[in-house]
Amino acid sequence: MCGIVGYVGSKAAAPLLIAGLKRLEYRGYDSAGVSLLNGGAQVQTRKAKGKIAMLEEAVGGSPVTGTTGIAHTRWATHGPPNECNAHPHHDCTDEIAVVHNGIIENYSTLRKRLIEKGHTFRSETDTEVLAHLIEEAFDGNLEDAVMDALRLVEGTYGIAVLSTRDPGKIVAARKGSPLLIGVGEGEYFVASDVAAILQYTREVIYLDDGEVAVVTTDGYSVCDLKARPVGKGISRIEWDLDQIEKGGYDHFMLKEIFEQPQTIENTMRGRLVVEEGYAKLGGLNITREELQNIDNMIITACGTSWHSGLIGELMIEEYARIRVETEYASEFRYRNPIVDPNTLCVVISQSGETADTLAAMREAKERGARTLGLVNVVGSTIAREDDGGVYLLAGPEIGVASTKAFTSQVVALALLMLTFARRRDMSASRGREIAQAMVKLPEQIQEILEDAPTIEIIAEQFKDATNFLYLGRGYNFPVALEGALKLKEISYIHAEGYPAAEMKHGPIALIDENMPVVFIAPHDSVFEKIVSNIQEVKARGGRSIVITSRDEPALEGLIDFEIRIPETLEMLYPILTVIPLQLLSYYIAAKRGLDVDQPRNLAKSVTVE
Repeated sequence: MCGIVGYVGSKAAAPLLIAGLKRLEYRGYDSAGVSLLNGGAQVQTRKAKGKIAMLEEAVGGSPVTGTTGIAHTRWATHGPPNECNAHPHHDCTDEIAVVHNGIIENYSTLRKRLIEKGHTFRSETDTEVLAHLIEEAFDGNLEDAVMDALRLVEGTYGIAVLSTRDPGKIVAARKGSPLLIGVGEGEYFVASDVAAILQYTREVIYLDDGEVAVVTTDGYSVCDLKARPVGKGISRIEWDLDQIEKGGYDHFMLKEIFEQPQTIENTMRGRLVVEEGYAKLGGLNITREELQNIDNMIITACGTSWHSGLIGELMIEEYARIRVETEYASEFRYRNPIVDPNTLCVVISQSGETADTLAAMREAKERGARTLGLVNVVGSTIAREDDGGVYLLAGPEIGVASTKAFTSQVVALALLMLTFARRRDMSASRGREIAQAMVKLPEQIQEILEDAPTIEIIAEQFKDATNFLYLGRGYNFPVALEGALKLKEISYIHAEGYPAAEMKHGPIALIDENMPVVFIAPHDSVFEKIVSNIQEVKARGGRSIVITSRDEPALEGLIDFEIRIPETLEMLYPILTVIPLQLLSYYIAAKRGLDVDQPRNLAKSVTVE
C-alpha cells in the first residue's frame, strides 16, 4: 500500500529518495513527502498532494539538502488526501520526522492523552501520534524513544524515524507492515519494497514483526522491542531492474498480460514431471504420511487470489478427493472455523504481505493447522512464516490489477493438486494427461495474445458501457468473477460475475440492449447448459461476447462477438479463458483514457485491515 524509502550515506539524499518513491508508484498512493537532516535545528520537510511529480515541483521550488532522509507515498486512511495529512509527520518542535505504513488502532486515546500534556497536532492522521509519542519519550537516544513509544501502540506499523537531536541515523521498526534494510557500500537504505532500492543494492535484510533496526553510515543493528539484539541474515535479490520497466509497452498491465506465456512456464519449470505425470514441489515440507492424514483443506485469500483459490478448490476436490473450502481471508478469523491438526490451510497472496491473508494464516496456525503459502515475492512475510509453500516465480508484478500472478496461482494450484492426487489415488496415465496439457499452456496463451487486435476492436464497441454481466459455469464461474473484477478495477464500469445458471434467479431482469453480457463458454462438460443461457440473453435483446473454443453450430445467430481460444482439459480452461478478459478490460480502460496501472483508490499490496 503506502511506500517508505530511507537513506543514510554520503550522497545527496533527496534525488535518491524521490527516485525510490517513483519505483513504488505502482503500490497506489494519493500524496507524497520527504524529510531531510541538513545540520539545522529542524527537520526539513516538503510534501504535496497528488503524484510524485507534484512533490518534485515542491522540492524544486524550495530545495532541501542533506545526506540522511526519509520519504513516503501515502494511501489515505485517517483524514483526506491533502498536503497536511501527507507524510512525513513531525513532533511539536519539528525535530522529529516519522513515516508510517499501517494503522494505529488506539491513536484516538493516545492523541487525547498527548493533547492533555500540551502537544499540538496539525493533521487528522493516526501517524502523527507516533511523532509526539517519540518526542515525549526522547532522552537523547532516538532508538530508545522509538521503542518506548511503540510499546504504547496497538495496531500495525512499518515506520522510519529521524531526528535532528540524534542526527545521521534512521530508526526503523515493523509490526504487520513490510520493511527491509538495504546494505550498500558505505550507505544504507530503508524501504517497504525492494523495488525502491534495487538500483543501488541487491543485499537486503528483511525485518520481522517486533523488530527495530538502527541504520547509520557505520552500519546497522537489529533488536526487539526490549532492546535485545537479533541476528539477521542478508538475502540477495536475484531479479533485475528491467523487470520493473515497461519495456516498450504503454502500460505495465499490458506488458504483464503479454508476459504470461513465460511466467506460466517459469511456474512449471523444474516442477512438472511430464513422463511420470506428477509434480515435484520441494518446498512443501510435508511427508506422504502427513498428506494421507489431511481430511480437510482451507484455501484463504483476498480479491483475485480468492478467485484462483475457487479454481483450486474445484481441482483438488475433483482429482485429489480432499474436502476443500475457499474462504475470504478477511472473514476467516472473525468467525469460529473448524480447524484441527488434520486441516491444511493454503494461503494465497501475490505480495506475501496482504494483511488479511497473513492474519488468517496466523489464526489457522494458532488453531493447529498446517499452512502452505502460494506467494510471488521471495522473502515476504507469508513465505517466512508458513510451514511450507510454493513460489509463483512470475517476477515482479507492477500493475495494480493482477494478471500474470493470477494465472501463475492457478498453475501452482494445479501442481499442488497433482502432487496430492498422485500420492493418493490418481493413476499415472491420468497424471500424464494433465501434465501434457499443462506443458501446452504457454503456446496456447501466445496464440490468444496474437488475437489481441480482435479483442481491441470489441473493446471499442463497449468502452462507453455503464454495466457488464459476466457469466460462467463450473471451472469458469470463478473466471467470470475475475473478469468482472478486472473491469471494475481499471475502467470503473460496474460489472458483476455470476454462475450462468443463476442469471434466471435475478440478474436476468437487467438484460436489455444496453447490458453487455460476457459468456465464458469453452467446450466442456457444461457447454450445452451455457448455450441455453446465451439463448435467454438473445431472446431479451442483450448483446453477448462469447469466449469459446471451437466452431459450434449451436451458437450460430446467437452471439454478437466471438473470441476463440484453443482447447484444453476442463480444469485448465480458466488459464486460457481469463486472458481475453484481461485484454478486454485493459483495452476498454485505455480507450476511456484512464490510469490503467494505478487505478483510483486501489493499492497493489493491501497491508491494512
